[in-house]
Order: sequence, then C-alpha cells, then structure tokens
Amino acid sequence: MPVDPPARLAGETSPHGAGGQQRSAQRPPPRGPATSAVEVRRSARRSRTVSAYREGDRTIVLIPARMSEAEERRWVGVMLDKLAAQESKRVLGDVELTERAERLSAQYFDGRARPASVRWVTNQNTRWGSCTPAEGSIRLSHRLQGMPEYVVDYVLLHELAHLLVPGHGPRFWRLLEAYPRTERARGYLEGVVAAGRLPHLPAERGE
Repeated sequence: MPVDPPARLAGETSPHGAGGQQRSAQRPPPRGPATSAVEVRRSARRSRTVSAYREGDRTIVLIPARMSEAEERRWVGVMLDKLAAQESKRVLGDVELTERAERLSAQYFDGRARPASVRWVTNQNTRWGSCTPAEGSIRLSHRLQGMPEYVVDYVLLHELAHLLVPGHGPRFWRLLEAYPRTERARGYLEGVVAAGRLPHLPAERGE
C-alpha cells in the first residue's frame, strides 16, 4: 500500500531448480489489471526462495535469477495471494487509522486535509465512510475491516477529500485522481454491494 514500509514480507517460499551467479536484474511482468503495479526483481544471490513486499504503489517480488518465465508468472500469483491474505487479517486500530489518514493526506493532498479524528464505527451499514468537515472527524464502517488495504485507503482518501471539497463535483473527483487505485477500489466495493444483493445459491449435493 502506499503508506506501508517496504519491510513487510509475504514470507519466503522455496521453488526448485534455482541458482546463478552474483548479479541481479529488474523486469516487470506482463501488465494487466492485477499486475500493473508489480515489479519482479531477479537475483543470483537468491537461489532457493521467493518473497514479496509492498513498496509505495508497487509490489516487489524477489525471485531467483534462473527461474523460468512460466515459474515467474506462477510465483508472482502465489506471492500476491499471500500478501492479500496477510493484509486481510490485519485490522488497524483508531490511532493507526488516524496516522494512516495523515500519511495519505501528505502523499496525495500535500497535507491539506487534516483530520482531527479517524475511527471505526459500527452504525454505518449503508455507507462505507462519512465525515463532518466542521469537526474534522472521519468515520469508517466496520464492514471495511478485512478488505484489502488499497480499498481502505481509497475510502480514507474519499473522506479526506471531503474535508477539502464538500460535494461530489468535478473538483472532488480530480482530487481522487491522484490515487492510482481509485477505479480498482470503487470496482471492488461495487462488487461487494452487488454480491450482497444476490440470492443465496442452493447448496451443492453432499454439502
């Protein structure tokens, strides 16, 4: 996520058949909706393990230099899934949430949005977040807990933007254009809402 330190590893996994000399290379994987912010770094010093971490808006995946193209694609997917699973289990407290909002404001709004408080609430079941500009207070629905961090960041930025622009006019959306995962996060939340409206499917035989 944009505000996480680069030391958050997704663990190390040991693929077979890797090795090489003391050299390293950087090469991004084929780009697509899920991998546009992924960078693969090859290194001969890494002979048996694969790991990954967040660095700003990118995910860095470290692999052995001699890994094949097919193995690279497979292990990138594995490590992205591991990172997502780790992040979904981590719930920020209110103090961490406030600090995160301040860092996001500094990164995307030049620090102009200054929340007085940011906290989780359990009484917002129809909105993901809300704010009171006069008080500088921001509230996030507890339903966001467990969602990917880029989604929580988007909702935080959405409410931070309201501290600067009250409505949802063109100026408001221009502010959010600074966040590169705006559309992805909106699509994720729209999917959650749509899934909640679907009828429950009948159980498979034998369940």
